[in-house]
Amino acid sequence: MATAFLRTVILYFLIMAGLRLMGKRQIGELEPSELVLTMMLSDLATVPMQDFGIPLLSGVIPILTLLSLSMLLSQLSLRSVRLRRVLCGSPTVLIDRGKLRQDAMRKNRFTLDELLEELRAQGVCDLKDVKYAVLENSGQLSVLPWPSAQPPAARDLGVSPEDGVSLPVILINDGRLITQNLQRCGRDLKWLRAQLKRQGLSDHRQVFLMTVDEQGKTVCIPKEASE
Repeated sequence: MATAFLRTVILYFLIMAGLRLMGKRQIGELEPSELVLTMMLSDLATVPMQDFGIPLLSGVIPILTLLSLSMLLSQLSLRSVRLRRVLCGSPTVLIDRGKLRQDAMRKNRFTLDELLEELRAQGVCDLKDVKYAVLENSGQLSVLPWPSAQPPAARDLGVSPEDGVSLPVILINDGRLITQNLQRCGRDLKWLRAQLKRQGLSDHRQVFLMTVDEQGKTVCIPKEASE
């Protein structure tokens, strides 16, 4: 039992380290080479995890080899555009200046139903509104509408709004006070107690979420009473 636990922990952290090297991506955003690597790593880790007759190194060495090869190819692809195109492919224009490229769709086995579904997901219901549609290497469809079909921006309307966008900082997370965030915002416990008092609260453990942004706007959500 202890051997199974130890082997599982070692392989788990090894696979997690490998996935971290691939960057923060969702499954749908992986390049083909990254997706193949992920599948192979999971298979290699499963065998020594279940069969104790196989030495642990028999699973660790192939995993380290694949990770090293992936890092090497990543470095080489940064220096060679041709190699990058071979490993990752290149984006394909499916709609070019409003014209549907049927040959490109057939080459990528991208059906018309899939195209219309992707367009609807991005709020486009009419093909005539699309100037460019690009099928990216990750399989995502980038849609660029014609200027006449785009919603007007503030500068188009002659409006100069103030910069009201700021990133809120979490001060209390499910009753837990994040002291370092409080200090980073230039606030102290006295200020925090005053904010809680305004909400009719006496302790930070009564707060589910509390944030403050660069403009000093505070959002405080008390905990709901448990049934």
